[in-house]
Amino acid sequence: MNTGSHDALDAALHAIKKLRAGGHVALLAGGCVRDRLLNRRPKDYDVVTDATPTRVKELFPRARQVGAKFGVMLVRKFGHDIEVATFRSDGPYTDGRHPDAVTFGTDVEDARRRDFTINGLFFDPIDERVIDYVDGRSDLEAGVIRTIGDPHRRFAEDHLRMLRAVRFAARLGFEIEPGTAEAIKRLASHLESISTERVWTELEMILTDPTRVQGWTLLMETGLRGHLTPTWPPMRDEDMATQNRLGALPHRPVSAGLALAAALCGRRPDDAGNVCRALRLSNRLSKAVVWMVRSLPAVHKEHSLEIADFKLLMAEESWPDLLELLRGELAGTGADLGPYERVRDRAAAIPAASVTPPPLVTGDDLCDMGMSPGRRIGEILEAIYRAQLNEHITDREQAVTMARKLMGS
Repeated sequence: MNTGSHDALDAALHAIKKLRAGGHVALLAGGCVRDRLLNRRPKDYDVVTDATPTRVKELFPRARQVGAKFGVMLVRKFGHDIEVATFRSDGPYTDGRHPDAVTFGTDVEDARRRDFTINGLFFDPIDERVIDYVDGRSDLEAGVIRTIGDPHRRFAEDHLRMLRAVRFAARLGFEIEPGTAEAIKRLASHLESISTERVWTELEMILTDPTRVQGWTLLMETGLRGHLTPTWPPMRDEDMATQNRLGALPHRPVSAGLALAAALCGRRPDDAGNVCRALRLSNRLSKAVVWMVRSLPAVHKEHSLEIADFKLLMAEESWPDLLELLRGELAGTGADLGPYERVRDRAAAIPAASVTPPPLVTGDDLCDMGMSPGRRIGEILEAIYRAQLNEHITDREQAVTMARKLMGS
């Protein structure tokens, strides 16, 4: 079936209409309502209903249960997955992250168990009517992040909500309501009880967004900065330098590697690696961050790099990010951008084909020339390839001559 003409909103509307035809209440909820009222394009659309998961399954036989405990079903239509959740109220939170149990209830109860007023709005897309039980529309208009109910209770229930408050405030350009901000400061240390994977999920969204400098500022002001991970203790001068670097990065979404390297490049590569491990980053992302932190001093002194060293840097996947990191660090300190411009221009002058050319000789070639397998073969191949990158040798005959000379020595 051709689904190209239907978007996620069409899929959500299909689910709502079918639920209503089955005799149920069904509404749009949460972030999509907030974003639509702010004239922003929602990333996804969530539906809430008084239909139980069993009933949702009856109406949508192919629906998948993705949150059995919380009454969440996944309905697929037009190539889009729509979360359909049953109205509920939450029981006690003893793990600081999830309710121990939930009770299916009413739309009012469902609105009041949510985190922030701007996320507690419902929208009836059929009658085009906003349903607001938590005064969220007023906070949207005022540009305020406020918890629903007592902020201490809300953050004690789910400690990750403190980072979410920072993320929403930064991304939307909102202020955190004073009582909500004070509660974050008092409970900031509780963030340490949250798994670092979940902390990184929020931190990544804060740092990669164009509003990253506002997010970092709020992390410092609320005290959350000091509790991201024990391997990354805050240091005021360093954190202010990080703020400046983040502010100097391109005003667009950037990679997670570049954003985190900008936050860590004031530290030693080993320290950066410890932070990456503590945050349980993927090996690929950790490698990229540590490589950028280690390589930044080298590109600062581009004039001292042989062309081979320069090409080896250019060959790395994170080379474009390293260039941005250099520019951001210089701009963040108000320094002259000359080093960045020289690195950029030197890289542009090197043909792409000469950055990682195929080796002129291989290990098999050396063995055919009478050399026994072993570590020495690797050393000779490395020396020959370096000469090739430096353009001291340019063809196979020169490479073989160099190999015989090195073998003889």
